[in-house]
Amino acid sequence: MRRLALPDGSRIPVIGQGTWRMGERGAERAAEAKALRAGLDLGLTLIDTAEMYGNGGAEEVTGEAIAGRREEVYLVTKVLPQNASRKGTIQACEQSLKRLGTDHVDLYLLHWRGGHPLAETLDAFLDLQRQGKIRSFGVSNFDPADLTEWLALPGAETTQTNQVLYNVTARGIEFDLLPQQARLGIPIMSYCPLAQGDARTLTALEPIARRHQATAAQVLLAWVIRHPHVFAVPKSRNIDRLKENAAAADIVLSPQDLTEIDAAFPPPKKARPLEMV
Repeated sequence: MRRLALPDGSRIPVIGQGTWRMGERGAERAAEAKALRAGLDLGLTLIDTAEMYGNGGAEEVTGEAIAGRREEVYLVTKVLPQNASRKGTIQACEQSLKRLGTDHVDLYLLHWRGGHPLAETLDAFLDLQRQGKIRSFGVSNFDPADLTEWLALPGAETTQTNQVLYNVTARGIEFDLLPQQARLGIPIMSYCPLAQGDARTLTALEPIARRHQATAAQVLLAWVIRHPHVFAVPKSRNIDRLKENAAAADIVLSPQDLTEIDAAFPPPKKARPLEMV
């Protein structure tokens, strides 16, 4: 698996595993944990979760999946904005650690900007880092103005990533946020890189997929991670799909492929509001 270096030197796989919508139904948790473990076997050793997903259920599934394998995993979770006061962030992190069955997470993110002052959230992140409960921190769903404001705070210079929606149907960040973060050396973590499996999107990519003897979903992933400052966290409970996701890291799209994708899904010509799911 190709790897990308974060600002703190951590080398992470360019394709990891997401957990959104996991942990919502008890009957499916064992299968979900099994899928996450299968992904680890395939080199998808970054797992992204959040206290929001399944009201903590996704963290519990993740904890089950990584039990006995914690040292293999680059573990990411997120605090909800309503919990992101200084005290609330620390309490939320401690609850996440319990659900995950670990004494630390590798990366802790503010899920999106809310009503609490950013300085309070950052102070909590720095405190948690000093305590060893988080190794590093970052943000999620921050637009260029939010990111600029965040990075102006003392201590925020060690921000590792900004997790945002990015796929061929959601390219707005290419106009401003992606270049901004590339200049700063802060990678983008792409969520929903598979465009949520939209049938029309997949159909449009079939000709390119056939040229690579691949699936359209693999082309979607290869397109997202073509940029050296982007990594992706697709979610799947299906073992065969996980194998496809892992193999997508080896696909190199040609100039012709990229031209055809631009024709079908044009890049932005002006700034757009940050898209979120």
